[in-house]
Amino acid sequence: MLKGFFNVPKAVNEPVKSYAPNSPEKAAVLAAYQKMWNETIDVPLYIGNEEIRTGNTKTMSAPHDHQHIVGTYHLAEKVHVEKAIANAIESRTAWANLPWEQRAAIFLKAAELIAGPYRARINAATMIAQSKTIHQAEIDASCELIDFLRYNVEFMTQIYQDQPTSVSDVWNRVEYRPLEGFVYAITPFNFTAIAANLPASAALMGNTVVWKPSDSQVFSAKIIIDVFKEAGLPNGVINVVFGDPIMITDTVLASTDFAGVHYTGSTFVFKEIWKKIGTNIHNYKTYPRIVGETGGKDFIIAHPSANVKQVVTGITRGAFEFQGQKCSAASRIYIPQSLWPAVKEQLITDVKSMKMGSPEDFSNFITAVIHEGSFDKLASYIDQAKKDADAEIIVGGNYDKSKGYFIEPTVIVTTNPKYSTMETELFGPVATVYVYEDAKWNETLKLVDSTSEYALTGAVFSQDRYAISEATVALQNSAGNFYINDKPTGAVVGMQPFGGARASGTNDKAGSAQNLLRWVSPRTIKETFVTPEDYRYPFLG
Repeated sequence: MLKGFFNVPKAVNEPVKSYAPNSPEKAAVLAAYQKMWNETIDVPLYIGNEEIRTGNTKTMSAPHDHQHIVGTYHLAEKVHVEKAIANAIESRTAWANLPWEQRAAIFLKAAELIAGPYRARINAATMIAQSKTIHQAEIDASCELIDFLRYNVEFMTQIYQDQPTSVSDVWNRVEYRPLEGFVYAITPFNFTAIAANLPASAALMGNTVVWKPSDSQVFSAKIIIDVFKEAGLPNGVINVVFGDPIMITDTVLASTDFAGVHYTGSTFVFKEIWKKIGTNIHNYKTYPRIVGETGGKDFIIAHPSANVKQVVTGITRGAFEFQGQKCSAASRIYIPQSLWPAVKEQLITDVKSMKMGSPEDFSNFITAVIHEGSFDKLASYIDQAKKDADAEIIVGGNYDKSKGYFIEPTVIVTTNPKYSTMETELFGPVATVYVYEDAKWNETLKLVDSTSEYALTGAVFSQDRYAISEATVALQNSAGNFYINDKPTGAVVGMQPFGGARASGTNDKAGSAQNLLRWVSPRTIKETFVTPEDYRYPFLG
């Protein structure tokens, strides 16, 4: 590839808009919100050049007002999934052979559409579908998604530029081919950006995709589809199906052309997918790539030297933004005895000041959890904490699902470092604090490392550089993204590539070239200019 063709636009992180009172962006997103709230959309399957309406539908409603229907979406049967696979396979040759800069242009255009004419729509859709505040919608559906699309193009060019050494009579080069087959993308409800990036990153590298969004995110997924279509993504490159996840997955994994899965979701489901791939391994044309980001039981540990206000802000933002429904959300907290009285007082004050309600009201910091199943699970753990002798709820603890699935931000204090809510991923606005003796800093670091099966994110707060160094070393296997004097959420594309190990996933780092390398199969090409014509070497005499 000629060097001049690598002169792509330099990726720059998208600035976050303020949505301050009287700002034009606030007016625009509220207008989009009202328009989408008052109309009912119908979302078909997108397979090849067809929009398929099966007639078997489910309704979509906002978690903060679950009786208000905002649309319906159509469910696939097995025949539709098989058709999506066939379209992905049929489309592969043309898409894989399209010059890389043509693929790049599509996704760069998608980024500009989101940055401009689609920004209010995709933010409003995320506020409605996932009950995100405007700030959480902005940093996800707009900024992070734009960053993924722009940086992925830059990372792709870096990969293509990575070429072996050549000499005067031998030209060596590496061709980064897409995988032989199709990629299956399974995306979660909690991030619109992730929902777009999982199919888009594989497609950028020349793969065709079958994409199954979360049932709880279809409303905002429709905007992603609209953007990709307007950006010029050819039919059949990303085929979209909704419906029974087990049926869809079993159908996909039964195909001999299955080449990889790009997944974000629960640990249990990912392990089940891995097991099914293993069972089917003799049927595949190639060893499938398995890339997944799963659960987390993310921690904050404060050293006795930590700044109290910084610790409390790390807890309140890290645990309660987006109702604790980030994979990276802080949910187990370790505070030294010497700091606990001040931390407790400030934490209770801050949590009590948080307003809860619809994201349409910009003064609300907390909105609803995603659905009734999540609400019921969280409520059961809160009720149990009220009964247990080794747990105390110091703030929050109330819930109400009469209108929306509202759970108060809740802080549990436990005397048992292995208490259930210190170990179990809850995915909601519930944080548990364990108070440790100041002298047991090193023991507590070992406790943090050994408590959870997960290893996604974690944070240490300290003003003591020796303590920071100790924590960084002791917790090196406890988190794929580690934060010093900051909350354990909010990874930025191009700055903090995201992913964890242990039960938190394969740590393939979304938002980096490492992830994109999983969607190519390199071919080394050696071309000899003057080819030998005699087998004899000089040592033969």
